[in-house]
Amino acid sequence: MMEKTGVDALPIVTMISFLLGLVLAFTAALQLRQFGATIYVASLVAIAMVSELGPIMTAIIVAGRSGSAFAAEIGTMRISEEIDALFIMGFRPTLFLAVPRILASIMVVPLLSLFADIAGILGGLIVGVMMLDLTMAAYLDQTIDSLTLSDFLWGFTKSVVFGAVISWIGCLRGFQTRGGAASVGNAATSAVVSGIFFIIFFDAIFAFVRNYW
Repeated sequence: MMEKTGVDALPIVTMISFLLGLVLAFTAALQLRQFGATIYVASLVAIAMVSELGPIMTAIIVAGRSGSAFAAEIGTMRISEEIDALFIMGFRPTLFLAVPRILASIMVVPLLSLFADIAGILGGLIVGVMMLDLTMAAYLDQTIDSLTLSDFLWGFTKSVVFGAVISWIGCLRGFQTRGGAASVGNAATSAVVSGIFFIIFFDAIFAFVRNYW
């Protein structure tokens, strides 16, 4: 489960986060260049990626890949009566099927978010060095100065919650599957839509808590 959820998702997470860092740096540079403050592009990219965009983009990608896969796998087992067979054999289907997937997501989504943070900062670095005439040392120094331990812990906490939510919804939609083959596709679609909704919902809660904490 950890390989399927984490390792297989690493290339797409890294690529999207790298491009996101590029776009973020370009957008910030357009505004900050007017004030001669292009050095703060590094701060903006670093804080945005570590605290917000890294965890949330990683969670959305995992919801699209793994959340739908969990729903489809368990849904297929439901309509083929494999879950009923597990129950008759004395296994608890929730413990046997859902818990490993939830634990795997909780462990790998924060790690994926860390790689997303690094890739996004690297994308901003390339823009800073090649387009804004910043030195690599200056960009990295500004990045390190702008980040604190609380930023990393905040992003890590969000990633743990997102991982649990994605896997729980995916498994729930799988267990709720009824009918034929079409219902498996509906379960996968519902898992992705519900997962993204709850990711944004919990992210809004985190933003509210951080603002008033």
